[in-house]
Amino acid sequence: MKISPSMLACDFSKMGKEIEKIKNADMVHMDVMDGNFVPNISFGADIIKSLRSKSSLPFDVHLMISNPIKYIESFADVGADIITFHIESDSDVMHTIEKIKNKGKKVGISLKPNTPAKVIFPYLEYIDLVLIMTVEPGFGGQKFMCEQLKKSLLIKEFTDNTKLLIEVDGGINLDTINEVKNYPIDICVSGTCIFNSSTPSETIDKLRL
Repeated sequence: MKISPSMLACDFSKMGKEIEKIKNADMVHMDVMDGNFVPNISFGADIIKSLRSKSSLPFDVHLMISNPIKYIESFADVGADIITFHIESDSDVMHTIEKIKNKGKKVGISLKPNTPAKVIFPYLEYIDLVLIMTVEPGFGGQKFMCEQLKKSLLIKEFTDNTKLLIEVDGGINLDTINEVKNYPIDICVSGTCIFNSSTPSETIDKLRL
């Protein structure tokens, strides 16, 4: 199980120091919100650029924005390794996939809780990662929606893409991670659980067990 701490839950006043606390993670999750697609605003490309020199870990940039295709180049150029956008966004899905690939980045597509898994089936052979939201996107610290994990079974059953990774995001802590381990999940995003801990690196190791 790979662990990807969400910078949304860190102390924004000292993000450079916060990212150094999670050096033993597998990647870093960057939640980008525009206040339109979701009812919150987080941070953009300039912040990610400033953090890139602070970490050698892969940056998984999760675009919770209405028209992600307009911003692919910006996030690719500041150091994103994976760019994940929502199937529910306004951008054409295949055009967005192609634009991310043309920038030499890995492609992820995310599903909100109310979006059925079958919506993503036509695109599974073209992408590297599926992000299943286990909370409503937009805010940290929400209650974990266990039933969303079943989508991972449907996705694995449908696709022949053996390299496809499945990631879950929302409400993951030392208790709910035990539910996740019953499903074919490759990556867990966890924010509040890690950054509210007095020892973030130890919490990351505990989540992996």
